[in-house]
Amino acid sequence: MKKLIFKISLLAITAVSVMSCKKDAKKEGSTEADTTTASKTEKLALEKPQVTLGFIKLTDMAPLAIAKEKGFFEDEGLFVTLEAQSNWKNVLDRVIDEQIDGSHMLAGQPIAAAVGFGRQAKLVTTFSMDLNGNAITVSNDVWSKMKPSLPLKDGKPVHPISASALLPVIKEYKNANKPFKMGMVFPVSTHNYQLRYWLAAGGINPGMYTKDNVQGMINAEALLSVTPPPQMPATLEAGTINGYCVGEPWNQQAVAKGIGVPVITSNDIWKNHPEKVFVMTKAFVEKNPNTAIAITKALIRAGKWLDDPKNRAEAVKILSSPAYVGADEVVLGNSMTGTFEYEKGDKRDEPNFNVFFNNNATYPFYSDGIWYMTQMRRWGQITEAQPAEWYASKIKEVYKPEIWTKAAELLVKEGNLDQADIPTTDGYKPATTEFIDGLSYDGKKPLEYIKSMKIGNKN
Repeated sequence: MKKLIFKISLLAITAVSVMSCKKDAKKEGSTEADTTTASKTEKLALEKPQVTLGFIKLTDMAPLAIAKEKGFFEDEGLFVTLEAQSNWKNVLDRVIDEQIDGSHMLAGQPIAAAVGFGRQAKLVTTFSMDLNGNAITVSNDVWSKMKPSLPLKDGKPVHPISASALLPVIKEYKNANKPFKMGMVFPVSTHNYQLRYWLAAGGINPGMYTKDNVQGMINAEALLSVTPPPQMPATLEAGTINGYCVGEPWNQQAVAKGIGVPVITSNDIWKNHPEKVFVMTKAFVEKNPNTAIAITKALIRAGKWLDDPKNRAEAVKILSSPAYVGADEVVLGNSMTGTFEYEKGDKRDEPNFNVFFNNNATYPFYSDGIWYMTQMRRWGQITEAQPAEWYASKIKEVYKPEIWTKAAELLVKEGNLDQADIPTTDGYKPATTEFIDGLSYDGKKPLEYIKSMKIGNKN
């Protein structure tokens, strides 16, 4: 009996010793790994390591989710809480009122706040969230009226589809004394300007704003109104609107539910257009300069990670979480993995539908911001004519590429970015004609661009 007890005790001691050795080995290994990670990221002296950042449930919030889930924020010494917001007005108000420290935001929001349309405040963007990513969807009824007049190839409509195909539909609605209504997400959203641009290029007046009328429906042939992105499909299904312009996954959701058909992607309205931005108040950045740089560093890394094709499936899985976008993986995957479905079963390759890093997607170009200002003036949100110098000076109050560059240079030093990823630029992209109407846009010549448009303000 004593021998048996001795053997059991010996076995127990041996087991504990082995486990202890393994634990020590694991500890030594993890310490080495931790040291390697720590030496790679040059942590800044953060003024505010704990921050709360907002977002709307759209796929282009992805850099925020990835920076959190892949540990890029943590690498910078940041403890980040991500909070979904109910609508774009709420996003703007909560950033201005310092209820949150920064947010995924419409590119037009910080600009409008600077030029005096809507609530005024001093906001800055250090990071562009993405390129492209939107589409225009119409109801099944509208599509059934548009489709017969469209050219076909291999039995499918030829894309891009001009808004001129809507002209007879709008005329039919008018003859029946029914307003033709379309939804967009906010008066200063890319979606509003893209929808207006597409309609006007097809000969349809989307209406004007004035100092005394901020509804934007003066002389409108199509009535545009605000609907929050997640509510777009349900509003379309209810017949409250006849179509909408929105980001993903809400166009693909309409296809999945069988209630509507996307007719054009935003990439076909303006190739590789800027979309959302990341915004903080000027006061926050001035008070917390290192924190602003650290946030920007993490977001740049996230953008680069997202544009590696092998990571997109994982990104879709992360975004499908209710904490982020909360849409079905199949619906998210339709656009996020390089395809886009128009009519049910008409799935086409759209490799650049969502761009998060390539083509200098994360750099806040002045010319991108000035384009939004030209549309604000075109449709009357900027109520008075201004000289070209005003456009250049105003955008420099908002867009801060110098902060992006500081962040990027640190990432290069750490080996997390290539020097070639930093654009050699004065903040302006070259002139481009890659619009659906073929007009030329040069960010240094905003007045010439405004004058070249057939519908809208000319001066």
